[in-house]
Amino acid sequence: MSIYLDNAASSCPKPTGVVDAVDQCLREWCANPGRSAHRTAVAAARVIFQTREKAARFLNVGDSSNIIFTQNATDSLNTAMRGLLAPGDHVVSTTVEHNAVLRPLKVFTGEGVNVTLVPSDAAGLVDKDQILAAIRHSTKLVVLTHASNITGAIQAIPELSLALKERGVPLLVDAAQSAGTIPLDMEKMPVSMLACTGHKSLMGPQGVGLLYISPEIELRSVRQGGTGTNSEDDQDSLSRPDRYEPGTLNTPGIAGLGAGFDFLEAEGVKKLRAHKAGLTTLLYEGLAAIGPVDVYGPAKEEPRGPLVAFNIGEMPSSEVAGKLDREYEIASRAGIHCAPGAHRAMGTLKRGAVRLSIGPFNTEADIETALEAVEKIAAGA
Repeated sequence: MSIYLDNAASSCPKPTGVVDAVDQCLREWCANPGRSAHRTAVAAARVIFQTREKAARFLNVGDSSNIIFTQNATDSLNTAMRGLLAPGDHVVSTTVEHNAVLRPLKVFTGEGVNVTLVPSDAAGLVDKDQILAAIRHSTKLVVLTHASNITGAIQAIPELSLALKERGVPLLVDAAQSAGTIPLDMEKMPVSMLACTGHKSLMGPQGVGLLYISPEIELRSVRQGGTGTNSEDDQDSLSRPDRYEPGTLNTPGIAGLGAGFDFLEAEGVKKLRAHKAGLTTLLYEGLAAIGPVDVYGPAKEEPRGPLVAFNIGEMPSSEVAGKLDREYEIASRAGIHCAPGAHRAMGTLKRGAVRLSIGPFNTEADIETALEAVEKIAAGA
């Protein structure tokens, strides 16, 4: 039986309730939400509203209209940055961001936006004070990942969000790896915008994401089209969430995401985090004890997301991942993980690294089997 340890890319398997919700939507009420008044369309609109309400409760957001449905975290980040920034603005981010941030910022520099990238240490951690020191009078946004998808490093978002709020500088957080793993409370962590994807630790299907937009932030709509409401008005005159959701939404995906929130509520994010943290520690300690294995990221006693990146001697990371898959039926991910700056800081830009990432359905037996496989591969290296 295969072992899936690639949950940082996409959680697998999904809870049964998620599969059932998508199936029910496609079978019973896959009409176009908000476009018609017949009962099937109303049922589709209802599930979208219910999932929006679940997301608001999950993030402790008072008004669910500030939750916007998107395609994924990348779409959320682009919507936020493109909707806020203009030529002459200044942005502060870091060198260890995912390409979902770095590539748009590269485009924006060609459009007259000034960008400062703050470096990290080898573990992927960024000094909060360096970010604050980079702020200028023209700074319109700080963009920062919450948890690294390669080192697992967790940034000091709560403290930084409070410091930036005092300075009146909006903070956009990439929560692709933290939403569903680390408890998120928008009252205690007053970020301006939070980008999430549905298919990772939120346990939903692929093709759906979220963007929380603070009531204090107004974004330009970056896509225009039909919304099914107030069709006689221009889009920017519409209220939230319609202004930011033109076109037909992914109703089956949103239904599945709603069931993902149900799963997280029933299990408890803190309980799931403790389960994954225990397995992460077991994995980290086991890998570190294998002679030719180099383990990356924060030290064992430091908080980290539920993943561990490593290399075996001089063996290419792709070769290790290939052996894990072919010979041991263990799913991992090798390479640069769309985060070249993180690998540059780790010294692994040329060959990448192997990443094993843990989900709620993994067990100690999975980790022990993976460690045995790595030890055998290392012995033959």
